[in-house]
Amino acid sequence: MLQLSGAGKRFGPRLLFENADWLITPTEKTALVGANGAGKSTLMKVLGGMESLDYGIVLRMKGMTIGYLPQDGLALSGRTVFEECLSVFDELRAMEQEFEQLAHALSELDPASRAYGTAADRYSHVEGRLRHHDVYALDAQVGGVLTGLGFGKEDWGRRTEEFSGGWQMRIALAKLLLEKPDLLLLDEPTNHLDLETRNWLENYLSTWENGYILISHDRYFLDVTVNKIIEIWNKGLHVYHGNYEKYLTQKAERRAQLEAAYKNQRERIEHLEVFISRFRYQATKAKQVQSRIKELEKIERIEIPLDEPVPHFTFPQPPPSGRNVVDVVGLSMQYGEKRVLENVNFTIDRGDRIALVGVNGAGKSTLIRLLSGQESPTVGTLKLGHNVVAEYFAQDQYKVLDPAARMLDDMGRTAPKVAEKDLRSLLGCFLFSGDDVFKLLGVLSGGERNRYALARILVSPANFLLLDEPTNHLDLRAKDVLLEAIGKFNGTVIFVSHDRYFIDGLAQKVFEIERNVEDPSRGSRLNVYPGNYEDYRWRKEGGAAELAAATMAAAEPVVHAPVAVVVSEPVIAEKAAKRVNPIKLRQMQERLAAVEAEIPRVESSLAETEQALAVYVSTEETQRLSNALTALRAQQASLNSEWEELSMQVEQSL
Repeated sequence: MLQLSGAGKRFGPRLLFENADWLITPTEKTALVGANGAGKSTLMKVLGGMESLDYGIVLRMKGMTIGYLPQDGLALSGRTVFEECLSVFDELRAMEQEFEQLAHALSELDPASRAYGTAADRYSHVEGRLRHHDVYALDAQVGGVLTGLGFGKEDWGRRTEEFSGGWQMRIALAKLLLEKPDLLLLDEPTNHLDLETRNWLENYLSTWENGYILISHDRYFLDVTVNKIIEIWNKGLHVYHGNYEKYLTQKAERRAQLEAAYKNQRERIEHLEVFISRFRYQATKAKQVQSRIKELEKIERIEIPLDEPVPHFTFPQPPPSGRNVVDVVGLSMQYGEKRVLENVNFTIDRGDRIALVGVNGAGKSTLIRLLSGQESPTVGTLKLGHNVVAEYFAQDQYKVLDPAARMLDDMGRTAPKVAEKDLRSLLGCFLFSGDDVFKLLGVLSGGERNRYALARILVSPANFLLLDEPTNHLDLRAKDVLLEAIGKFNGTVIFVSHDRYFIDGLAQKVFEIERNVEDPSRGSRLNVYPGNYEDYRWRKEGGAAELAAATMAAAEPVVHAPVAVVVSEPVIAEKAAKRVNPIKLRQMQERLAAVEAEIPRVESSLAETEQALAVYVSTEETQRLSNALTALRAQQASLNSEWEELSMQVEQSL
């Protein structure tokens, strides 16, 4: 369908890639990956025809259609959202009018005339096209895609210019999906999508009949949407078959093979050079020496290009907080007449890693701001525990930075005990290298300032981090640095993120902010789920209820149909294992070990509290100990329940 042959492209004096060959098939499901600045977006524009090659040729199949979605920068105006999306069918609409005109003409023409035959042929062709594109269901197609991308019916009649840049990109994506080009080129399509919308897009692409090529920094999204990886590395295109997880494995294997071949070649070269040097001036060995000189000249030297260094960063550990970090009782929040949160109750313990999830507008950012003290609840109480120091990272965190300060100087003032080389290494992880570290903060773009603000928090964290979409504007490498650093952090974290891999790698609990479907005028409620996002979705889709019902059915004695018990056991295992993501098995095992270690500590605290309660000191102390005892018993029950469920999942996944 499309082919690159001997392709090469420069960006100014820098060569991005050369001698690149790539045959793109009609069912291409491929991700473009590579380091920042390697040329991914440039290559995407070459495929889409927006840029030309400096070397080589691009061959496109005649009549093929290509749809291209850039990272940002699109602005639509002049029509409603629904009209804008429906405009992709203008040609079909015109064909529908022609169909009606042809039908009218056929009713008036003489069936024996040549004009009737011509009109009949055209009528048959147009009817086939209209039937193929299901022209009578165009409104339903538009509505389905808009709903999937997060537009409520109340948004369909709004003008496109009323929407922000992120929502404008969603409209552009909707148009491309409805247009169904032969080849879809999507440059970071998940940048402006929340979790629910990403899940919908993953499912939509799974049924996409034509080809598509993606650039994305969402590892989970790549794992479930592509079956081939093209990496721009060392100024060439390298092909890997499988999803992103398999690409990482294959790349490591190729690297190991290359290093082994390099080692063998070096040993052979050294052996030849020693022989030549030893016998160069002996006449009896002249023939053998010449033979080895020729062999040495013919050897095509293997080179191992330097890989981009993998950065690592560890949080300076903050002073510990008390065991109880936050207590929220009966919290409600409203702005004017609009209720956002209603009767929210929860407790956060030291060391918790909590992901906040929910549709856009449900109240995730509002809850984060309440926890950080930026706002106060309308009703209810929110109490921080002993020695809790909160640090809040907002989506627009860059607004609090000093625009006149140089980046490295500002970072040094924030963390005076961290060496400059470590600060520069951390800034490099967040895409600030070389002289970038001396830039004034005021000249950075919004995305750059947000990246810097996040790096700034990492060097001197509090013991309670509240992060509102920290993975925005980060590439895969920076996300890995952040994930690794928070994994080693001994404080407490609650965060909002739209990156599935990041959530699954970090979350131990999920707080779902759920809109009140029965009464939309009321505020959202909060539901607590143990485990990561994969576990949360499994429960939301009924996995826990099915497993409990199946387990109960298996436990009941069956008198008249004993075979049913035997059959049900593998069914139970299949149902339980089916929803467990194999990639996350290791995290489940680690969490199981943590729970097993925590249960004895809770039981010990429970025994100590019961013993202390037996000795009367004061009414206040008795009340305090009684409350602590109730909380510890609830925590013990929760841990035991989580241990049982994790044990079953791990056992059935092995």
